[in-house]
Amino acid sequence: MKNIAAIALISSIALVSCKKETAKITKVDPKTGKTVTVEVPADSVAKVAENPAIRDSAGIVKQTFKLEKGKTYPLTTYQRDVKTMTDPQGKSITATSESTDEMNFTVNEIKGNVYEMTLNLVAKRSSQSAQGKTIVVDTKQPLPKEDDLKMIWNINRALTGNKLDMKMDTNGNVISITGFDAVYTKVSAAVGTLVKDANEKASVVSSLKESFNEKVLKDQFNKNLTIIPRKGVKVGEKWTTSENADPSGSVKVTSNYVLKSLGNGVAEIAVTGGIPKKTEKKNQGPITHSLSSELTQNGSIKFDENTGWITNQNINVITTQIETISDGKQSQSMKSVSKSSVMVNPSAK
Repeated sequence: MKNIAAIALISSIALVSCKKETAKITKVDPKTGKTVTVEVPADSVAKVAENPAIRDSAGIVKQTFKLEKGKTYPLTTYQRDVKTMTDPQGKSITATSESTDEMNFTVNEIKGNVYEMTLNLVAKRSSQSAQGKTIVVDTKQPLPKEDDLKMIWNINRALTGNKLDMKMDTNGNVISITGFDAVYTKVSAAVGTLVKDANEKASVVSSLKESFNEKVLKDQFNKNLTIIPRKGVKVGEKWTTSENADPSGSVKVTSNYVLKSLGNGVAEIAVTGGIPKKTEKKNQGPITHSLSSELTQNGSIKFDENTGWITNQNINVITTQIETISDGKQSQSMKSVSKSSVMVNPSAK
């Protein structure tokens, strides 16, 4: 009897341990493309706030921000480009470049629906590798020995370690970014240690102002921080944006987005698109010169469901360009292929 009782007790324990709680999440079935609700173990699902920043209301998902006073949120951008050039004889040369911009945002005050934040410019790093040689400019490392790298390091070092004041509302609209003049002054002083000519120094600072100003940063943050359209979308729904790929606006990069899933504390968006293949031809007598190019992109972007903040982006971009010269009887081609990885907060997968 004791053995039977023991077996019965073990059986009941086993039954209890097998009875696990489940939770439901909404996602797109990759096989059918349809939106489905599936059950997963509750312990695998991240805890979601009662009223999260990215929320589903009657099937429509909208993105807002719910940040906490005193907390710091990262926005590190990283890009890696591997470019391969192939000549008419089939010989190839490959060059690799990398760049990292490390920054973060600290919430100082919350006034109504506006966050008053400090934008901390933490560090910058760039590197180029080709034919077995690599050069690196890193603000976390000492001044490079090479003269032609000292200017870049000085400017980058003067840029980092600075703080800008930013205001953003709970919908992700960047209202203002201020504090640039102090940065320009610091960069000008750094350039002055290497450049004595006043006009040359002014030219360097002027160039910086064109690429590092309130409008440029506003555009960057509005693009990176808020992806879901204001009107909201359904899980599985697609939307498209386009932006100029050249100054004239004649070539545009198209980005197709799909809200892939919402649940487990994460909103995941799939990204595809690019620039369709385009060929231009010019004739000069018997010689025809043609240039074809195309760009494809694919990847994903993930946001924290509770805060609305971007946690990770990983998009792969392939650009292909072929230049051909032909006299009607024979032709020669030069091919260039660039494979890029464009990431945000790359350490957070």
